[in-house]
Amino acid sequence: MNLRPLLEADARLSARLRVAERPGRLRTLAAVLAHSGDSWFWGLGLALIWWRGAGEWKVWALRVLGSIAALAASVLLIKLVVRRRRPEGEWGAIYRSTDPHSFPSGHAARAILLATLAAAWGPGWLAAVLLPWAPLVALSRVAMGLHYLSDVLAGAALGLVAGGLAILLL
Repeated sequence: MNLRPLLEADARLSARLRVAERPGRLRTLAAVLAHSGDSWFWGLGLALIWWRGAGEWKVWALRVLGSIAALAASVLLIKLVVRRRRPEGEWGAIYRSTDPHSFPSGHAARAILLATLAAAWGPGWLAAVLLPWAPLVALSRVAMGLHYLSDVLAGAALGLVAGGLAILLL
């Protein structure tokens, strides 16, 4: 099966969504959203909730943190098997140097996982914030030139499956 036409179409569509090289408010917003899905940010926040939170929040933080860790292992394994290079670009040097592979998007997977878990386990206000935030994080990764559209779609699907499994198992 020849995937080249699909990969070329994916690259063309992804390039149309890209704003990384265009200064302005849209680029700034995309950069903030792209970083808002960082694992260290969520890990630190969940550790803080576990440390300072009440009993039920401690349990919630551990469940979410464990779900993120399991998802991260799955994303890493897939990236090591697929080994798709990130799109060329300047923005996001830290991501490019620590993780040169783009498929699937860990940020998209994590954002969708978090939104899914917030909808199932969290308070209503958190779900109301994370449900619209998650797809914006995914698109921002394409907009900033770190992923192709197919990377974030696969990441989102993986995050949704991981969220469903966490809800069933935890």
